[in-house]
Amino acid sequence: MTTTTAEPVSAPRRALSRMGQALRGRDFRIWFAGQLTSASGALAQGVVLSWMVYQLTHNAVWLTVLTACTWGPTLLLGPWAGALVDRSDRRRLLMVTQSLMLLLGLVLAATTALFGQHLWLLLALATCTGLVATVDSPARQVFVVDLVGAGSVASAVGLWEVALNASRVIGPAAAGALLAAGGPALAFAFNALTYLAPLLALARLRAPADRTADRPAAAERGPRASAREGLAYARRSPIVRGLLPMSAASGLIFAMNLTVPPLVDRALDLGPAGYSTLMAAFGLGGLPGALLAAAAPEPTPRRVRTLALTTSVAVLATALAPNAWAAVAGMFAVGLTSIWYIASANTLAQLRSAPEMRGRVMSLWGSAMTGTLPFTGLAVTFVAQEVGARTGFAISGGALLLTTLAAWRALRPAV
Repeated sequence: MTTTTAEPVSAPRRALSRMGQALRGRDFRIWFAGQLTSASGALAQGVVLSWMVYQLTHNAVWLTVLTACTWGPTLLLGPWAGALVDRSDRRRLLMVTQSLMLLLGLVLAATTALFGQHLWLLLALATCTGLVATVDSPARQVFVVDLVGAGSVASAVGLWEVALNASRVIGPAAAGALLAAGGPALAFAFNALTYLAPLLALARLRAPADRTADRPAAAERGPRASAREGLAYARRSPIVRGLLPMSAASGLIFAMNLTVPPLVDRALDLGPAGYSTLMAAFGLGGLPGALLAAAAPEPTPRRVRTLALTTSVAVLATALAPNAWAAVAGMFAVGLTSIWYIASANTLAQLRSAPEMRGRVMSLWGSAMTGTLPFTGLAVTFVAQEVGARTGFAISGGALLLTTLAAWRALRPAV
């Protein structure tokens, strides 16, 4: 009698299988395709808004004001937004938030075309966009779990980072082309139209498996009590408590519109071409980083802290780069390690949170990463201006290093 043994599956094949795990589901494929377009449109709008504000004021401080308007609501209202996400049907909630994003893009396009460029109006509409994003961002992140299940979250988050890095190239390129072709109104209209894709995707999705059974108690207690429960849960959970400060430090790494221009201009003595080259290097490095995150098994606390330390070293090395070639190599390394790290940390935060708390945890994650930028960004730009461009750029690496060391015990392998 003969026996057969199964052919062992090679490590690369296992990695490719994990990478495509989320894409096996029809609903995630539809949702993922819609997110590709809207992410590019949102980044195009952000680039145009920053350009308009700077052209109107010729003062970089107003860019910090724009950042505060855009991300301030996340810091102030994050816990309540997370409670709303946990208490709601995520698909219906996203239909509302994505429709509002489309409407705000159309309002920006119409007012700019009809009434010209007015600083107060741009800041007001940026604030409205920030208010919607406060709910939209955690809803999108938790909705992924509804679509693919906990077993494929690492794959889904990694693939989202692939889309986001692709949009970092497509969005600014589209913004430049649209500004040249038809002005800011056309760029805003482009962003509005990109939200049609996710809305059509949401309309085509089959209703996800009902995961509301674990949320009725929260719905009965109301948003204020639910928000307090989210904060209390974050304090009780060692992993969440350790990851939130790391998320805040990471926000500075991705706010490169604040740290890279002084490094390029004052430390490396490069022009606009040098700036675009460094940003492109970051985006190119981020693509393999996102693919590695998608191909990896469920992240462990040890892997997250290792990737955080590696990212810190890459940032600090880039700050010390003696010439343009070293800076480009450093930015590629920062892109690779930071995207791999942030995708893994995001996945870990979701999977190690109680299902009924995921919306609140991811809202606090967003509050830490982007909601604190009005304060941390102002501090970094002040240091870059008054102390030195290299020091300003290095702050994000130093902050991530310190917060990782502070969370070392919470991220120990035994957890």
